Amino acid sequence: MIMDIFQKIEKIEALLTKQNALTKEFLTLEETAEYLDLSKSAVYKMTSKKEIPFYNPGGKKIYFKKSELHQWIITGKSISNDEVEVEVDSYLSRTQKSKL
Repeated sequence: MIMDIFQKIEKIEALLTKQNALTKEFLTLEETAEYLDLSKSAVYKMTSKKEIPFYNPGGKKIYFKKSELHQWIITGKSISNDEVEVEVDSYLSRTQKSKL
């Protein structure tokens, strides 16, 4: 019974930590890894390759702006087959009109 209570308290603490990260504008490396569901080392590698936007004031700790993370995620969108078909139809319509 006491173990169940401790486990529930740990879950509540984890949820509160996540909730705190959701309300912040800037996230630490650890919070970013949790937010993106990646390992810290994966996020750190992305920063060293300049694949993800980040801030490094003072040259020690790394921070990430949440709105920039959202934009970064959006730019990695894969286009669906339906979207490709719409683009092709649109292109063909434009090129056929220009030939007339």
